[in-house]
Amino acid sequence: MQIPISKAKRRLAMAAIGLAALLWSSTIGVAARQGGMAAEGKDQPYVIEYYYKAKWGHAEEFLTLFKNNHYPLLKKEIELGRMLKVSMAVPRYHTTEDGRWDYRVTIVFKNAAIANDNFDSAALLKQLYPDQETYKKEEQRRFEILEAHWDLPIKDLDLDAR
Repeated sequence: MQIPISKAKRRLAMAAIGLAALLWSSTIGVAARQGGMAAEGKDQPYVIEYYYKAKWGHAEEFLTLFKNNHYPLLKKEIELGRMLKVSMAVPRYHTTEDGRWDYRVTIVFKNAAIANDNFDSAALLKQLYPDQETYKKEEQRRFEILEAHWDLPIKDLDLDAR
């Protein structure tokens, strides 16, 4: 005996099946991309550029806070072997306001997996900054004076390759 199903219920069931298939395929896609990223850079350095645009008149304050509160942590991660190099650049001349940035920090990670592994730096931060209250206030200030911040993973392009 067949039980009659309304058209609305049938559409809802079909939509649920479609959504489940979409979620399943996107999960597989994400896993494949992450696996590909890790495989691509398994033993290759992985570079990310971090751009900081400070509010007008606050670039030097940002730099001071960065050097006091973030750079020592980055140096510790170099000591641990997670990172190979950390460098900072500033523009030589000015640009238009919409393209302006004040500091570019380039971090060369050991590989892509390490760059994306959700490393918990809490223990290092407590070791480096026993006065956590001051550290947290200064880090809050460092981000308060930012107008924009963005991260850009980059890769070298071999111009001689076919």
